[in-house]
Amino acid sequence: MTGHFHPYHLVDQSPWPLTAAIGAFGLTAGLVKGFHNSNFNLCFIGLFIIILTMFQWWRDVSREGTLQGLHTNAVEFGLRWGMILFILSEVLFFFSFFWAFFHSSLSPTIELGSCWPPVGVDAFNPFQVPLLNTAVLLASGVTVTWAHHSLIESNFNETSYALLLTVMLGIYFTILQVFEYYQAPFSIADSVYGSTFFVATGFHGLHVIIGTTFLLICLFRHTLNHFSSNHHFGFEAAAWYWHFVDVVWLFLFVSIYWWGSCLFSM
Repeated sequence: MTGHFHPYHLVDQSPWPLTAAIGAFGLTAGLVKGFHNSNFNLCFIGLFIIILTMFQWWRDVSREGTLQGLHTNAVEFGLRWGMILFILSEVLFFFSFFWAFFHSSLSPTIELGSCWPPVGVDAFNPFQVPLLNTAVLLASGVTVTWAHHSLIESNFNETSYALLLTVMLGIYFTILQVFEYYQAPFSIADSVYGSTFFVATGFHGLHVIIGTTFLLICLFRHTLNHFSSNHHFGFEAAAWYWHFVDVVWLFLFVSIYWWGSCLFSM
């Protein structure tokens, strides 16, 4: 902060916003091109540019906060509120899926057989793989909290073990969901039930993959001693995001898997 008379960090000029925009344009144009003639080369090029930009942009942010000391209390306060507002936007994102589900399930139309699940749709048993996935995510919430408290107490070995266990549980959850999709007796095209089920659970699965990657990066940074007991917002943000993913799954399990698939059909 040499030469500055304020606690805020004014970022240096960076090429990454430009490369991110180029990658996003390439990805979007490549998807349109691929849907028309099944050639996704441009899409993959755009995706590669985005991933490369993400890696280098986040690398710069890590350097600013860890090595250069630019993330002051005022900057960290802004980052915290940014993460809170981002999670709030994700809450509203999933709220739209729950709205669609309850709108259709509470008053099923005659086209659905006036019942829920619709006629001809065999719903999942919520007390098999879905219940196991619930236990896995709840256990991962415990381990990520264990990692957070270990970090606060400067117990870095326990932090590593707990973070690694959380990442493994996240991967296990994803494997179970892929298995569940493979065994599904209905598809996304099977009425509004299939649409709401696969869109809601699919986007949640995507968030699990993102959260697992987030925690894996935190584990890597932890091994490089980027976090201390009083300066670890990068990990804290990952923990917040993971708890959000856990809570969304509880709502999905109770509403779509249990209430919507079993109790309503009895």
